[in-house]
Order: sequence, then structure tokens, then C-alpha cells
Amino acid sequence: MNAQVTSRIEAELVPALAAMGMDLEAVEITLAGKRRVLRVAVDRDGGVTLDDVAEATREVGRVLDETDTMGEQPYTLEVTSRGVDRPLTLPRHWRRNTGRLVRITLADGGSLSGRIAGHDEDAAGGVRISESGDERSVPYAAIAKALVQIEFRRGEDE
Repeated sequence: MNAQVTSRIEAELVPALAAMGMDLEAVEITLAGKRRVLRVAVDRDGGVTLDDVAEATREVGRVLDETDTMGEQPYTLEVTSRGVDRPLTLPRHWRRNTGRLVRITLADGGSLSGRIAGHDEDAAGGVRISESGDERSVPYAAIAKALVQIEFRRGEDE
């Protein structure tokens, strides 16, 4: 879909969601037959609950109803949490996942796994990863992709 429409939607939603203490994480528009599906991902420190998602859905719907951003063609609105499958791309993503296991693909082609031990809020900074008790600093600029790893059972010594 048009990047210009997505940018307009983001511009409309960021202040409304920020007033609720939430961050807009993603906006995606896809076609589903004759309808469009607008997916909006939100997050906040401490995560979002189902009640938060319901409240955000009402607010996003209100904002979009008051503007002509989506035009006249019908669409379906889906508001979700950020989800664990989305890459860590901003300092706030690292902050919200401190202590979690992460797999990082480095820009030079290498990779590493470890727990997020700390991070810099400044986008020019980096993240500290604990690997088997050793801590390593990795600049954000050196990270090509980073994903939180699902853990079904975490050892007591970790």
C-alpha cells in the first residue's frame, strides 16, 4: 500500500496513542478481497493487556473516523500488541526486553545469543549482552537483526 497513506496514519495515531501512554510500533495495510485490513501494533513499558488493546482500538477507530486518512473504501481495523516475533529496532524495544534471551545477527554476518543486560536510550549507543556470564557491548549500528527467543523453561541459575 502507499507509503504516503501509512505515514499519514502514523502521524494521526502517534499523538493519540502517546496520550494513552502507548507507542505506535507498526502500521500495515493489506488487501483482503475488496476490503483493506489496517493492522496497528501498539506497546508500552510493562506490555499491553487485552483491556489496553481494546482501549487503543476504540481510540484508533475514533481518530480514523474523524479524518479522511483511510478514504471511502471499507477497511477492517486490527489493533494488536507488538508481539515477540518483531525485531528489536529501537532503544525502547531493548529496554522492554531487558533480561530476555535474544539472538542477534550482526551487520558483518556474525551472530550471537545472550541475555539483554542493559542498553543505551540513545540510538547512537548500543546494548550489553550477557553470554555465559561474560558481558559484551554491541553498538546498535552493528546489529542487522535481533529477535527475542521464546523460552519454555528458564534455568534457575540464569
